[in-house]
Amino acid sequence: MEASSLHCLTVLISLFCSTTNQARLTLSSKSSQLFERDALYMKCDDDDGSDEWTVMRNTSKKNMTRCGDDWGRSKNSFCVINNIYPFDSGVYWCESSSASSSSSSSINISVSGGSVILQSPVLPVMEGHDVTLHCQTKSPPSKLPADFYKDGSLIRTEPTGHMTIHRVTKSDEGAYKCSIQACEGPSTTTPPPLFSSCPLCVWWPLKSLFVLVLMLMLVIFLLRQRGSEESKDETRVSELKPSP
Repeated sequence: MEASSLHCLTVLISLFCSTTNQARLTLSSKSSQLFERDALYMKCDDDDGSDEWTVMRNTSKKNMTRCGDDWGRSKNSFCVINNIYPFDSGVYWCESSSASSSSSSSINISVSGGSVILQSPVLPVMEGHDVTLHCQTKSPPSKLPADFYKDGSLIRTEPTGHMTIHRVTKSDEGAYKCSIQACEGPSTTTPPPLFSSCPLCVWWPLKSLFVLVLMLMLVIFLLRQRGSEESKDETRVSELKPSP
């Protein structure tokens, strides 16, 4: 049964810019794609250590809403989402609460309700740097063989579930995704429920071995009981024989 990431992650290549942002949005997660019900902590940082920043977001349902209004919990420049859901997917950024109305660069966050996500750097990758993509499962084991795709075409299969692209260039831009072959079976376009069928791959052989051991123990027990009864019968017969 094959499980695949539901989100085609686009790896962007950016060049150094001459301008710098006044604030930076930092996340507790090292990936821009998260599992449903994960916790997400966000903070707005600037060079002055100011608290006059608020985390904002645009989603498919609502535009330009601030943390603490009808989502998340806000305190100073912090924002916490205890349980994140697919409808929380969207663009997040920091915005100044002062009259300057300045803002930070944005981060695209995607939340998957499936059993596999593609972990990649939160921020754009600089040209010439290395980038590693991880095909992550929601439940252990997490380092399983994975197939990696770019723009719908298979790139390679990695035995440990992670792929490194060395010295990225503009030609590496594209939509990336991964899939994991959890157990033998027909492929499907919808992910299975958290690999619930995987334990059956090893359970039946273990069950057969367990039954065999129980049967062997029962046979040994019956043989010992039989031997004990025969020994008692021989003792009784010897006691009934008259002494010479």
